[in-house]
Amino acid sequence: MNEFGIRIERLRKRYGKGDTAVDALKDVNMTVAPGEVVGLIGPSGSGKSTLLKCLGAVIEPTGGKMVLGDTTIYDDGWKTPDLRALRRDRIGFIFQAPYLIPFLDVTDNVALLPMLAGQSNAEARERARELLGALDIGHRAHAQPSELSGGEQQRVSIARALANRPPVILADEPTAPLDSERALAVMRILNQMAALYRTAIIVVTHDEKIIPTFKRLYQIRDGSTHEQRGEGIGIRDLTAG
Repeated sequence: MNEFGIRIERLRKRYGKGDTAVDALKDVNMTVAPGEVVGLIGPSGSGKSTLLKCLGAVIEPTGGKMVLGDTTIYDDGWKTPDLRALRRDRIGFIFQAPYLIPFLDVTDNVALLPMLAGQSNAEARERARELLGALDIGHRAHAQPSELSGGEQQRVSIARALANRPPVILADEPTAPLDSERALAVMRILNQMAALYRTAIIVVTHDEKIIPTFKRLYQIRDGSTHEQRGEGIGIRDLTAG
């Protein structure tokens, strides 16, 4: 079993050239274990979004190394020929807004990615039902997105992120639009799913109410990461109930 679900070493990203060059990332080093949820914090313009885009294979870093699960995806250059397949198969994404497809029911919203990856309709829907059951939303499997509450829609988006069994999930402000109770419920769910499926999860957040739920945080300052270990709620507390 791999020691890390995510490993980032000396990651750098420079925009522009010459006198106008801007170093958005200067020396980023991070590790996230399988089954762990880690927070990523920092002021606007500190490099959080750039780091997430690099790790999600949306933009290319300038240098360094990124490893997802047992796959080195970048080492001073991309090591995979198909970035679309990498994003589809190896990385799950959760956003501030659920972005569910309005004309598909809940099951098909979750099953779509496995189908695009080549699974049969029956296999993909079985995987969707498994995840929806694990997230206590199986009773809404045939509902349309418009019929769901905001909290239910976010649970469906979490199920969709897990559908292809990715080693990594990147969550960008997943609790921002939620009240305290629903935000903490989302964090409990993310920790439960991380532990159940051995997924490494990075949560980018400005949401102060969820900060105490992380056992480990990384703060980006001036393009570099600094690890912080919290005194907040432990994984055992988060996965209970």
